[in-house]
Amino acid sequence: MKEGKSVKFNLQQQNHQNGHLSPFKLAKLLDPDASWDKDQLGDVLHWIRQAVALVCGLLWGVIPVVGGVWFIAFLLISTGIIYGYYAMILKVDEEDFGGHGALLQEGLFASISLFLLSWILVYSLGHF
Repeated sequence: MKEGKSVKFNLQQQNHQNGHLSPFKLAKLLDPDASWDKDQLGDVLHWIRQAVALVCGLLWGVIPVVGGVWFIAFLLISTGIIYGYYAMILKVDEEDFGGHGALLQEGLFASISLFLLSWILVYSLGHF
């Protein structure tokens, strides 16, 4: 039984050393020297934008704000955070990932849906 576990452990170590399995590490999120592929960076930007959408939607709903100005404020905050993250923290070359438009658009429409859903739901449940 122990022999089977050690063989499995050794196989996992070899796979990690050969580069077959590369587990995602949280330290990579703030490392400007880390290498990113398009899918990894897209996923990170998508989930950051979803977190911002949820926080803003909940906050906007708890504080009873209404109007298109707050929707525009969310878009500016969300886009600013995403731009600041990939341009100033990660310092990636945006042309390698399809330009600013592709990176800024990553997860935008899903975050708008989540933002509106959380904002309307919290506002309606809390203030009516």
